Amino acid sequence: MNIYGFDKTSLLNYPEHVAATVFTGGCNMRCPYCHNSELVLNPPADMRIPEEEVFAHLRKRRNVLTGLCITGGEPTLQPDICDFIIKVRALGYKIKLDTNGLKPDVLKRLLCDGLLDYVAMDIKAGRDNYSRVSGMAGAENAESAQRSEMISAITESISLLVASGIEYELRTTVVKGLHDRMDFADIKEWISEIIHDQCSYIIPRYFLQAYVDRETVMDRLRDFGSFSKEELEVYADILRPISEDVSVRGID
Repeated sequence: MNIYGFDKTSLLNYPEHVAATVFTGGCNMRCPYCHNSELVLNPPADMRIPEEEVFAHLRKRRNVLTGLCITGGEPTLQPDICDFIIKVRALGYKIKLDTNGLKPDVLKRLLCDGLLDYVAMDIKAGRDNYSRVSGMAGAENAESAQRSEMISAITESISLLVASGIEYELRTTVVKGLHDRMDFADIKEWISEIIHDQCSYIIPRYFLQAYVDRETVMDRLRDFGSFSKEELEVYADILRPISEDVSVRGID
């Protein structure tokens, strides 16, 4: 698997677990506020970390670590992700996957094969705003077709998680200049439709993540900003009917 970053120990990336984290290269979105632009666009060959380095650490730290988080970039683009996870699980580790949900076929396979213990899936925006926020906007006609395909894939991935029986969370990084109240009203309506179709009642966790500016942001020419905690709580209130646990994180 193409690994371009390795955090050997974290208390934050996998809820209730001391976990290592691997970062894969490449992504099928171009979110302009992405902090991992180097991973997304053109990860340099000299950053690549051999799998054996990861496995050596996991074998050595089995008495401390309990999980591995696989993030990116977009991990579901990796053709050998299943084989990689099988080898990690053979060492006794639980697996958390971070994904944008754009490859529901891969997510379905991982879930059906019992290879995932926890999934964190990004919901980028409301449906009408998804192409712009994910950096996939193009010509008007192309954008309409692309948005329809994208929303269909995201809907399928959410549905898979709702029906999966494993732990999962949905999350949105909220960016002033890209999001507004209408996004969260539509996310609430969208998720409500999916929950109803699945005969389920509630999403277990939904996180609103405050945008934090960094030098590694994908589009440095855009004037992005952060919402206040009070503003984010207003958006959180909109989502509370669809989740038993809606929280704001990344802000004091």
